[in-house]
Amino acid sequence: MEKSKYVARTSDRRGLTRRDFLANTGVIGAGLAVGPSLWAASSDQPKEIKKMKTRKLGKLEVSELGLGCMSISANYGPPAPRDQGIKVIRAAHEKGTTFFDTAEVYGPYTSEELVGEALAPFRDNVAIATKFGFEFGPDAKPTGGLNSRPEHIKKVVADSLKRLRTDRIDLYYQHRVDPKVPIEDVAGAIKDLVKEGKVLHFGLSEASAKTIRLAHAV
Repeated sequence: MEKSKYVARTSDRRGLTRRDFLANTGVIGAGLAVGPSLWAASSDQPKEIKKMKTRKLGKLEVSELGLGCMSISANYGPPAPRDQGIKVIRAAHEKGTTFFDTAEVYGPYTSEELVGEALAPFRDNVAIATKFGFEFGPDAKPTGGLNSRPEHIKKVVADSLKRLRTDRIDLYYQHRVDPKVPIEDVAGAIKDLVKEGKVLHFGLSEASAKTIRLAHAV
């Protein structure tokens, strides 16, 4: 949340609304600002991987700063050119970022595809977070509804793994709590995916403390 506030304050000083700021940069989605040096990253620059402080999310250790990849390819303004988006993600890694956040609904799907392609060369050195929980129509567009039924989760995780070019998701979030599905059922589905090795850690977005405790108990 503090990062989101920082973005808003920065844009206010420049006389822009937060939406204008996000639309103009195209690289700030989940509340993470990336500097101009990332956009300027070039393939002929030395690929020195810098060290960054880390933090623990449970047992998952990630870089102190993560890269929210939503707006590189969706949601705020037009998507960045694919090659430029890949450069941004890889430049963030060179600067020490090891935590990258995306979701199936971003695009939809195009953000996961971009992240998967960008991180493929060093997949084992980074942590990928993605999210499930929305309903999509036959045209692959979000309907605005939620769907966290266990059978749905197990289907969409396979699709996300394919787009991300990986065999496991480091952190899998329920994007929004689905009031029609008991959180214990959701956690049970994720527990099965953890046993299968497809998911390593489970996260909840915009959940109450009570909901988190119920999920954690499972």
